[in-house]
Amino acid sequence: MSDSEPKADKSGPKRAAVKSARRRSREFALQGLYQWLVGGAQPGEIEAHLRELEGFAKADLAHFDALLHGCIREAADIDATLAAHVDRKTTELSPVEHAVLMIGVYELKHCIDVPYKVAINEAVELAKSFGGTDGHKYVNGVLDKAAVELRPVEVQAGRQRQ
Repeated sequence: MSDSEPKADKSGPKRAAVKSARRRSREFALQGLYQWLVGGAQPGEIEAHLRELEGFAKADLAHFDALLHGCIREAADIDATLAAHVDRKTTELSPVEHAVLMIGVYELKHCIDVPYKVAINEAVELAKSFGGTDGHKYVNGVLDKAAVELRPVEVQAGRQRQ
C-alpha cells in the first residue's frame, strides 16, 4: 500500500478511506511535535503518552520514531532549512504549521523512499486535518520550495516529465 493511496473500506456506502500506517505515524508525530513545541515536554514523556493513545499500534512505529525523534534532534537544522523558505521566523509560525513543516522537511531530507510529491502531499493533508483554514496552502508553498533545495534531481526529473 502506498502512502498516497490508502485502501478503501468497501463495507460502507461511502467507502471511507482507511488511513495507512505511515499516515498514522505522521499524525502521531505531529501531535508529539506540537507537545514539544508548545509545552517543552521531553521526547520520552511525549512518546510514552502517545503510545497509550487509541490507534497508535496501527501506526508505522519505525517511521513514527524516525519522525518524532529525528525532528526534535535536528530541529535547529530543520528550522535553518525552513528559514530560507518562510516569510517569518519559525517561532512565529503556528505550532501546527511549524510541526507539519518540520515533518515535511525531515521526510524530504531523510526518507528517500518517500517520493517528494508524496512527502509534500502528506504534509498538506496533515495541515488540512489539524491546521488553520488556509494553512495547507502555506505548507504546500514552503515545501515546494524546500524540495527544490533538498531533492533537486528528483524535482527536475518530475518537471521534465510534465
